[in-house]
Amino acid sequence: MQERSGARLLVDRIWPRGVSRADLKIDDWIKEAAPSTSLRKWFGHDPRRWTGFQIRYRAELDANPDAVAHCLRWCGKGPVVLLYSAKDCNHNQAVVLRDCLADALAGESGT
Repeated sequence: MQERSGARLLVDRIWPRGVSRADLKIDDWIKEAAPSTSLRKWFGHDPRRWTGFQIRYRAELDANPDAVAHCLRWCGKGPVVLLYSAKDCNHNQAVVLRDCLADALAGESGT
């Protein structure tokens, strides 16, 4: 059995296709921290749109401090694992959200 490396947070707006809730074993599903449906559709997991996606998604996160705060509360309890259903591990919302949370945590610590 693999040891857990932190709280498992699903940060997709829709449930991953073909995965049962029992198999995913999440601690929380934070839909509000996911990109809007319109942004997700615009991005379409096209790496050529990555820079624009990052800018637009950060703006959505800035406009939704409650969702970010929800994630930060989990971060305050210990390590977190951000779960997503995209196949591309370098160009997805979890990467942007991770950076946003890291920036917020660095600001809290004064670094």
